[in-house]
Amino acid sequence: MFFDDDVRLPLGDLELEAHLALPSRESGVVVFAHGSGSSRHSPRNRRVAEVLRQARLGTLLVDLLTAEEERADELRFDIPVLAGRVAAIVDWLADQPATAHSAVGLFGASTGAGAALLAAAERPAAVRAVVSRGGRPDLAGDALTRVQAPTLLIVGERDETVLDLNRQALDRLRSGKHLEVVPGAGHLFEEPGTLDQAARLAADWFTRNVGTGPAVPPSA
Repeated sequence: MFFDDDVRLPLGDLELEAHLALPSRESGVVVFAHGSGSSRHSPRNRRVAEVLRQARLGTLLVDLLTAEEERADELRFDIPVLAGRVAAIVDWLADQPATAHSAVGLFGASTGAGAALLAAAERPAAVRAVVSRGGRPDLAGDALTRVQAPTLLIVGERDETVLDLNRQALDRLRSGKHLEVVPGAGHLFEEPGTLDQAARLAADWFTRNVGTGPAVPPSA
């Protein structure tokens, strides 16, 4: 492992807690945008991150809100604010010596998927791919039509309401896109084997679209 440690991300007056793991200097990096009420300690996203690292992809598990903001409960569903922080994190990666040449992907779960897609629309040159797991891509609104990164939507077969919202979002996406329905899975992918299936789908998507090629600077 080239790098595996906790880091603090300075964003203006704030510092966000994160954990960065890089299998090698050439690893692409996947930034995790967690859903409301979740954090970098989410066991589901940690499991997905583990599978991605096994595929030689770097991972950045980051809390998009500070502990104080989480307690206030006012920003959990503020998609523009969360997306702005995801975009700032993409910029931060481009400024770090260890990740300056790493391609970047975004992984969003639940409401985090909306933030990830909005950030991808704001950083089209930097974000190579997006994956949503049990997500709410519809929360990205009109920005869906501006997303250029290939996007994979993964939804559980039993998560009927979210599945319908994902089908509607898929119709609005213009770039390379795919909807994968995991048989027998509910919203949280708690059924045996379903989370690992979703993780493998994500790893394959990021490997093909992020890989280990150099990133384009966000200012391009």
